Amino acid sequence: MKRFFRSFIYAFRGLNLMLNGERNFIIQSSIAFFVIIFGFILKICAFEWLILILSIILILSLEIINSAIETLSDAFSKEKNEQIKKVKDLSAGAVLLASIGALVIGLIIFLPKILLLFQ
Repeated sequence: MKRFFRSFIYAFRGLNLMLNGERNFIIQSSIAFFVIIFGFILKICAFEWLILILSIILILSLEIINSAIETLSDAFSKEKNEQIKKVKDLSAGAVLLASIGALVIGLIIFLPKILLLFQ
């Protein structure tokens, strides 16, 4: 049981590392904060909340994985290496793809509600 609780300490330590040093994670977390605020202001429904929260979790989780891959790659070799560059580009591409998807989801959820405010 002690090991189980210790794993939470490690996980929170990882989140702390992201919040105190990874610029992209901080930017994405800030955007997520404002999306959540807009969700409350525009009174989105439970299903829309579910989709938004899943999108936010996906992006932030992928950013953590991307940072872990970059850190491990840098520890493996500091020299220019095409294979490592490819791995880093692929993991960054996964974050970008999820972010574009989340943007589309956000537009689908928020744009009609915003347009209604101006009618």
